[in-house]
Amino acid sequence: MKPIFFPDNPSFWYATLRTLGHIGYGGADFGEVATTAQRITPGDYDSWHDQWLATSGRIAEQAHTSPAGGHRVSARDAFLRASNYYRCAEFFLHGNATDPRIRHAYDASVTCFRAATQLFTPVIEPVGIPYEDTILPGYLYRPDDPGLPCPTVVVFNGFDGTAEEMHFFGAAAAVERGYTILVFDGPGQPGTRHRQGLTFRPDWENVVTPVLDFAATLPEVAPERIALFGASMGGYLAPRAAAFDRRIAAVVALDGIFDLGDISTAPLQLPRAEAERRLRAAHDPDPDALIESAMAATPTLKWAVEQGMFTMDAETPRTFCAAFVDYHLRDGLAERIACPVLVCSGEDDGFFKGQPEKLYDHLACEKTFLAFTEEEGAKAHCQSGAQKLAFARVYDWLDQVMADVPTMVGTSARR
Repeated sequence: MKPIFFPDNPSFWYATLRTLGHIGYGGADFGEVATTAQRITPGDYDSWHDQWLATSGRIAEQAHTSPAGGHRVSARDAFLRASNYYRCAEFFLHGNATDPRIRHAYDASVTCFRAATQLFTPVIEPVGIPYEDTILPGYLYRPDDPGLPCPTVVVFNGFDGTAEEMHFFGAAAAVERGYTILVFDGPGQPGTRHRQGLTFRPDWENVVTPVLDFAATLPEVAPERIALFGASMGGYLAPRAAAFDRRIAAVVALDGIFDLGDISTAPLQLPRAEAERRLRAAHDPDPDALIESAMAATPTLKWAVEQGMFTMDAETPRTFCAAFVDYHLRDGLAERIACPVLVCSGEDDGFFKGQPEKLYDHLACEKTFLAFTEEEGAKAHCQSGAQKLAFARVYDWLDQVMADVPTMVGTSARR
């Protein structure tokens, strides 16, 4: 698909396509996205913020006035769209972590989404999941027969998305198919990064384990039928957790990732081992210059490095790139996964091209590779713009996997 908006700025176009993709589950309306995009100055982060903030504020105002007239559905739908548009507003601002506009828009996004949750039947319940000495924020979606144990999908985003966005990016599609859904933000993701200062960690099994412990206490969860669904960088995080926890019955990696060090070392244009050594060297100025030059030449890389510095609280682009090397499934980790895994891949993934194939090749478990193409309108990262198509295929696969899981198998502790 050729860009409809921002033809010369891949970052702005992908963020717009991502928002358009959420139309399928109520996260946007085409006219609202189109008119907002037309007002934005390409490549200008301030313009992006200002125009999305204006749109989200207008839709939020409509949402707040609808309940007074008894218009419950109109209020719910407007709150959902406003939440997603507020998310868009602060998306490109993380190069300055102290920018007050970030928290303003983020908090407004969460407020709008939580207002929408109370207008669903059954309501979507905000939850706090015990984690170390704090909690992970999340949401519990119950199917139409609350209280009955159902196959469950634990859903999380990746490098830059929110738990609230996952409503449009997999949660709503699953609950309408009869699954219990538990969505959460882990360390480094917006709910914990903005409010608790938690940063990403590569050993995501130590994040998922307490989430599964929490899920097992819920009457709506069938503990032997819990799948993980990880979007974007979650396509690394979910398989990583499954390498260590046998309670996981299946994994959806949308899209699959094997080694994020491939991404962070690429700007140095050196053999992998040499690139890692130089990134970690105490007195070698060349990597800094190479990364900064690559960022200046590539808008997508500039945004990604700044986002990475924000999520990991890294002081420089180089320290972020060095830290990202630890996010991998090498050294036999992928081979440890025992449950069925669905590896998704976009034909023209602008962020992790080639990674799904690497993950798939290293898996020794039951595995399925699901390729999405340009002809289908689904070639982009995480199949943005083709959510109905993507989730039909993903959940058709998961339906079959869950049907084949024997009752009360897989409930033993971590291996």
